[in-house]
Amino acid sequence: MEHLTRQTLGDKALATEVLKLFQTQTLGLVDRMEAADMRNRRELAHALVGSARGIGAFRVAECAARIEKGEAGPGDIMHLSSLIDEVYEFISSLS
Repeated sequence: MEHLTRQTLGDKALATEVLKLFQTQTLGLVDRMEAADMRNRRELAHALVGSARGIGAFRVAECAARIEKGEAGPGDIMHLSSLIDEVYEFISSLS
């Protein structure tokens, strides 16, 4: 939350909006990644890296970066899914 607070200059309403945008962007993302060919999977991962870093979800960004670079192992997409779920839980705890 510290990173997001800096990014939004302490504006709590803006931080909440950014978190909601992250949720909207990532909804169903793992399913789309699993169904995508390698090129599209990398594009989806690339978009996720930027938005995850923007909200301070650095573990999500790191995992997505491995997928983007083609360095992901067989369990990395499922791991990404669990990391995104953790972010969702955190966001829910703020309400």
